[in-house]
Amino acid sequence: MTNSKVIVHILRSGLFGDEQTVCISESLIKKWNIPHNQSVNFRFGAFKTYVRVIPINRSGQLRMSESLVEKMGVRPGAPLRVAYRPGSQSIQVGPLIGVIVSRAFPQEPDRPFGNITAFCRELVDASLQQGAFVYFFPPGGIGTSHGTVEGWTYAGGWRKGVFPAPDVLHNRLTTRKLENHPKVQKFFKETKSRYGTSIFNEKYLDKTEVFAALRKDASLHALLPESHPYSGVDTLKSMCAKYRTVFLKPIRGSLGKGIIRVTKTETGTFACHFSELNGTRKVVFPSLAKLHSTVAPRLKMQKFQIQQGLTIAYVGGRPVDFRALVQKGLSGAWDVTSIVGRIAGPNHFVSNLAKGGTIIQAKQAILKSNIPSGRRTVALAALRTAALTIAKGVESTINAHFGELGVDLALDRSGKVWLLEVNSKPSKNDNTQLSEGKIRPSVKLLVQYARHLTKL
Repeated sequence: MTNSKVIVHILRSGLFGDEQTVCISESLIKKWNIPHNQSVNFRFGAFKTYVRVIPINRSGQLRMSESLVEKMGVRPGAPLRVAYRPGSQSIQVGPLIGVIVSRAFPQEPDRPFGNITAFCRELVDASLQQGAFVYFFPPGGIGTSHGTVEGWTYAGGWRKGVFPAPDVLHNRLTTRKLENHPKVQKFFKETKSRYGTSIFNEKYLDKTEVFAALRKDASLHALLPESHPYSGVDTLKSMCAKYRTVFLKPIRGSLGKGIIRVTKTETGTFACHFSELNGTRKVVFPSLAKLHSTVAPRLKMQKFQIQQGLTIAYVGGRPVDFRALVQKGLSGAWDVTSIVGRIAGPNHFVSNLAKGGTIIQAKQAILKSNIPSGRRTVALAALRTAALTIAKGVESTINAHFGELGVDLALDRSGKVWLLEVNSKPSKNDNTQLSEGKIRPSVKLLVQYARHLTKL
């Protein structure tokens, strides 16, 4: 099967006496042996109809009637990829990409998606460049008929419209509550079964789920700090007997919220550090039993994971960790798109940007760190290898479809790599200054992966 990028042009309805007429370049008709002057299937996402194909001598063009274009939701002059499937005698155009987002703000026409609007615009530009079509919608855009969705796309400005259910759906919902809403889950299930929609990053990952799954792969054991679901003071005592420092992390936490660090001091007491918005709050307890009784109410509010503390590398006296973005592209294989270092903010032991952390190039972070100089040269390659191995491990051990993962890694002071966390919803917030028209490789890869999934 081959495909080509064409430009969509609109013909007045009834120009050929049949609004279901589609004109395609004569060269493509001959190349793909498309039957003409007879009905063939025509598909754009969930939208399907029969059309009559006639040849034109203009290369790289697809001409359709006004009514057909309106049903598809595309605009005149939009570049789209087109392929002919001889087995089903069908023409497919697209890929049609849908992105489900947490919310939309129609009262703010310049920023309808809040702090991810710049990313959405960038994805529109990447789609235009590659001959795909993308639209964005919140859960409220899901109608009673799952064949269509009410959403937004960009064409000289953000505009609202009704679009067919997509070929490929990218899940950018940022809360589990929205993701698990019955309306959303029903939409996921029905578009998959009824229209063959591919949904990637279809679920959040919990910390305990990831570590339990990855432990099934013996090749990953060396990357995994010891961790267990927190089940009470006995778990705390057991881990503190093995390690001077342990961390208590909410299994569904994000942005470093709620993390507690417990360290045994030289005097035998236990220093408990709480990660809070304005810094770290320290409380010293005479025993683990007293510490547990104090934090127990907090631990009952949500499930926690207890994890081995690491002597992670520092830059300028502050902890540093690394975020690797691992994605699939046109080949459908995992690859590392980027790795950045994240230095913790003043008076913080977590590196999240929301808590004053700063981003630095991974190579620079390693060179400036307190890792022995003889081990710095191989550290960056070790991070890349670990990120790729972990992404493959997630795919093979967790029953869900992922197209991109944020893999958080640490280097200890000897240069050894450790896994901290895997994030299935890497941030797309507008915290990167972009030149007008610039498209990041990570955004291009999202479109390329959609093309891979649809073979367009």
